[in-house]
Amino acid sequence: MNGFADAWGRVPDLAAQHLLLAGCAMLLALVIALPLAVWSARTPAVARVALGFASLVQTIPSLALLALFYPLLLSLRAVFGDGVPALGFLPSLIALTLYALLPILRNGVTGLTGLEPAVIEAADGVGMTPAQKLRLVEAPLVAPIVMAGIRTAAVWTIGAATLSTTVGQPSLGDLIFAGLQTQAWPLVLAGCLAAAALALAVDALLAIAERGLARRKRWMVWTPLLLLGAALLASTAPLWPRGGGDRTVVVGAKNFSEQYILARLIGERLTRAGYRVTYRDGLGSAVAFGAVAGGDIDVYVDYAGTIWTGQMRRADSPPRKAQVAAIADWAKRTHGVTLLGSLGFENAYAFAMRGDDARRRGIASLADLVSAAPGLTLGADLEFLDRPEWAAVKRAYPLRFKAMTPYSPTFMYRALASGRADVISAFSSDGRIAADRLAVLADPKRAIPGYDAILLTAPGRASDAQFARALQPLIGRIPVEAMRAANYQVDRDADKQTPEAAARWLAGKIGL
Repeated sequence: MNGFADAWGRVPDLAAQHLLLAGCAMLLALVIALPLAVWSARTPAVARVALGFASLVQTIPSLALLALFYPLLLSLRAVFGDGVPALGFLPSLIALTLYALLPILRNGVTGLTGLEPAVIEAADGVGMTPAQKLRLVEAPLVAPIVMAGIRTAAVWTIGAATLSTTVGQPSLGDLIFAGLQTQAWPLVLAGCLAAAALALAVDALLAIAERGLARRKRWMVWTPLLLLGAALLASTAPLWPRGGGDRTVVVGAKNFSEQYILARLIGERLTRAGYRVTYRDGLGSAVAFGAVAGGDIDVYVDYAGTIWTGQMRRADSPPRKAQVAAIADWAKRTHGVTLLGSLGFENAYAFAMRGDDARRRGIASLADLVSAAPGLTLGADLEFLDRPEWAAVKRAYPLRFKAMTPYSPTFMYRALASGRADVISAFSSDGRIAADRLAVLADPKRAIPGYDAILLTAPGRASDAQFARALQPLIGRIPVEAMRAANYQVDRDADKQTPEAAARWLAGKIGL
């Protein structure tokens, strides 16, 4: 019951930001789609282009559409400066607006082109101007059809807004993504139910307005619209100034348990130092580094190998200390990002198998795996198969698996346990390696670089000595055994802990 209470306690603020994002996207879509529908109804060539573009947008998965705008806005930021927000609200707003266009545009065009010719002729016969004809004849007749499209767009937009978590915009998706990654089902249920309730409530109010338009009853139109306007205004409350803006920090986290735990550990340190802390969870690897470089987040934990191969495009594998020193120099010189230091443990990619299976097959290293791979299935995390590390492993060891399937990290381990996967791209600091008695395969050719956990801070925090002092006690303080134990508290099936509880345990374990 406490899990449900904690989950629902996070819903109001997230629901407000969710509604604000979806509402702004719908308003912008209406501003674009309604005039475009009129123009398209008058000009068939415009209709073909507009409807074709809106239909094309619908064929792009909403998650991919959100991700596409992040690098685009980063490019604009490089040209126009830091005033262009590349993370959070703006990329989400653009993507959701485009996603909402089709139902509004199609219903508008269909309604206008489907009007009885006799009605249009009568309007022309009494000498109405095109503007008068649109305002007095066409709009009232088509309004119920357009409202049906608006209702569809609103439900789609509210649902798709849950995915804005991946580009750093707080929403009810925060609960869903965090719950799926940590198997905290109260979070998943709270996020899903709240998003569904929000969509149903908005749809019900718009349905009343639709009936009011059909029956020509103005009060039935304006009452629900005013209620929606009031809700949208109230949803801006989490954004109202609260004073001490320079004392507010944003802690970033990627989308797996260890990141959630470390983010809360960092947040607790900063809270004790007098800062007001907010979190941006569920970020992808490329998004996270771009976010700290652009000042969209103030601090987060990354891994040396991720920066080395992904951002720096390096393919060599130097000693770990030399690698971290080179990353610190590069990050500061090219992006103004400060590397405060390593946390004391490494979380490297490590190929793992069920222990009994590895012993039976005589596989102890990646070199041993080469001959057996054609008969085995690889389970990988969602990023690994597209990462430079996998390319480096394939260059060093000619691995050819029977099949390769991507999973979220939690379900990747379940796939291995159930036999759906024979080998996985595990993480060396994961507590499930020992708990599930997995065999970690050696990498004799050192194809995989070092993955020290490193603490990165935004350029805007470079001169904040108190900020650095609050985080300095974490440097070199966390042994891999403690991190594994904390991770397992969140990932295990029985007696599961929240990332907040695991972070408190970890702080006590390392003497903080």
